[in-house]
Amino acid sequence: MAILEKNAQVGRFVVQNLIKHNQYTETYRAVDQANNPYFLKLFVLSRINPKLVNGESKWVKEIEYCKLLKHRNVISFIDCGTLEHSEGACQYYVTNYLSGHILSDYVAQRGPLPEGEAVAIYRGVLQGLNFMHNLSPVLCHNDIDPSNIMLTEATGGEPQIVDLGHLSQRCSGRVEFDTSDIDIIYHAKENMVGIFDEQSDIFSATAVLYFMLTGKAPWIVELNREQTYREQFMELSSFRKKNPVDINALEVSGRVKAVLREGLALKTEDRAKSVAELLAILDGSDAETGDAPKSVAGGGSESSRSSSSSRGSHDGFGDGSGKSDPNDPNRFTLDVRRGGGNGFADIAGMQELKEFLYQKVIFVIRNEEIAKEYQLTPPNGMLLYGPPGCGKTFFAEKFAEETKFNFALIKSSDLASSFVHGSQEKIGKLFKQAEKHRPIVLCFDEFDALVPDRSAPGSSYVSSEVNEFLTQMNNCAKRGIFVVATTNRPDKIDPAIRRTGRIDRMVYVPLPDYEARKEMFRLYVNTRPVDDNIDYDELAKMTEGYIASDIAYIVNDAAMTAAFSRTKISQELMSTTIKNVPPSLHGDSIAIYDEIRRMMEYSNRENVVSRPTIGYAKFLEGEKK
Repeated sequence: MAILEKNAQVGRFVVQNLIKHNQYTETYRAVDQANNPYFLKLFVLSRINPKLVNGESKWVKEIEYCKLLKHRNVISFIDCGTLEHSEGACQYYVTNYLSGHILSDYVAQRGPLPEGEAVAIYRGVLQGLNFMHNLSPVLCHNDIDPSNIMLTEATGGEPQIVDLGHLSQRCSGRVEFDTSDIDIIYHAKENMVGIFDEQSDIFSATAVLYFMLTGKAPWIVELNREQTYREQFMELSSFRKKNPVDINALEVSGRVKAVLREGLALKTEDRAKSVAELLAILDGSDAETGDAPKSVAGGGSESSRSSSSSRGSHDGFGDGSGKSDPNDPNRFTLDVRRGGGNGFADIAGMQELKEFLYQKVIFVIRNEEIAKEYQLTPPNGMLLYGPPGCGKTFFAEKFAEETKFNFALIKSSDLASSFVHGSQEKIGKLFKQAEKHRPIVLCFDEFDALVPDRSAPGSSYVSSEVNEFLTQMNNCAKRGIFVVATTNRPDKIDPAIRRTGRIDRMVYVPLPDYEARKEMFRLYVNTRPVDDNIDYDELAKMTEGYIASDIAYIVNDAAMTAAFSRTKISQELMSTTIKNVPPSLHGDSIAIYDEIRRMMEYSNRENVVSRPTIGYAKFLEGEKK
């Protein structure tokens, strides 16, 4: 039975529900007076091992360590205190509550990540560890694995290190914390004998990088869970020695190979000594790091083989050569994503729109000879509009995957410039470079901010930018560029953009109805650990009026709670989470979007389509408007 009951007051926080518990700790979801969520971890002092308490201050060491944590890539300390209970004195601390994706789930659902995305997440983890390693006293996380890294919405998808139950100072053979719940697959050999330090954190973090790039841990071995911690580690260590990782076989850049060698070396003398060393490699050039032979994973040398990533690129603008002048105030970097994915398989419904795209776009691209014979060209693009959080940007990404096109997401801030006509110049460079990556889907997010109605009061200053868009979008499909624009306010877009030959299709993306919500819940949980008793009909009934991103948040929040307690996602947990998460949109807001839809459908546009059957995606991290 939980120490704290629902609605119990703890300092300035109110308890909502228990997340997990063990012999001496309990973790809760709590809210403040403004209903902002937090994690609250409670320690029952009568049950705790005395070595986990500071003998001088009488505070739990984990609480003292957590008070030092204030970094973008580490879950942050908020408050702490004490309380009395029938069980005796208790201490607690509170951290920020994270919403987003657990990295293990994210990779399981998306597959191996593009090199650029994986390295960005890895860099964030390293920066969080670097912060901890440079504290006084030095702190080590000691349990870095994919389930303890969150890609948080609050920081734009940046990683945050979570689960501080094994946080400690360096351990040199004597370990204070419990090691029985550690997944040793991501742990260094020296952990077996009680050595936990900066280098063992580095090993674990780099094993996570390998996981992101390949979808699996560097070494996969079935361990006998009935064996002791030390026996399992001995078996794993033996397996690692006999099965060195072939890093050169990976299709990644030279610097990433160098990082993997430095971080995954089994012997500590061969491994990077500090996070700073790995960051320096990441910031170097491939020519500097190369693919020099080095003993990896306990044996053997690897032959040199250069390889560049085919999963993503960052192309600069300037002289047209793909290089960017760093001193150019109007330089622009187009982030082009390549590679596979599930495409439309990740989207339920939207059949009318899918069929339109198959007939008018995909058919033309895949049948070049027929297209040439009949002189066919695909449409220039489409505008997806409707309430925020309903998957518009995500559909554009999945369309690119379905067609095997390259994909680039452009936001209004990407084209901003403090120079007169600077944005106009960037728009020209954008389309010029996009043509080099054809066929490509250019997804313009918040399109109303990029091409506002020039007749609106105070909009005269954007005329040159809108004119440049009009010029570039004219029959851009002939150049291999397909535009997908998304907006919440199509009525704010310049009407000239919406004519045929520029935007050829307008589609309203509404709130999910009952059947759509039911299907969304199925899609979101089908690759997660979930009980067989989930009632999807009941969940759909409970989420009347919720937008797609609300439901994504609910499932992620429930998954995070289940991950903390290492249990399956249950009906009770889902129901509790729904009750704690109100819908993002209210009735007045929904009425506004319905009115906008009616206005757009009755406008004098030939190609306006009726409201399609909507579908929703497994992931909606890109839709944050």
